[in-house]
Amino acid sequence: MQVENRENSLSNIQLELLKLYSTDIKEEELLEIKSYIANFFSKKAVQEADKLWDENSLTNEDMDRWLNEQEA
Repeated sequence: MQVENRENSLSNIQLELLKLYSTDIKEEELLEIKSYIANFFSKKAVQEADKLWDENSLTNEDMDRWLNEQEA
């Protein structure tokens, strides 16, 4: 399935999910798939945060200072 590259076209992930959701699966399986997707994006976010943490040589003290700034 190929879609023209237009502003309103679906992304590759949307197309794959549409293929998946066109099948009738049990609610339990759907919840499991949602969990996999959430875990995938959660892992990506943590990896990116770790990368930024390392690139900027951040410390726990930096995080504590930011947290205290929010409370003030």
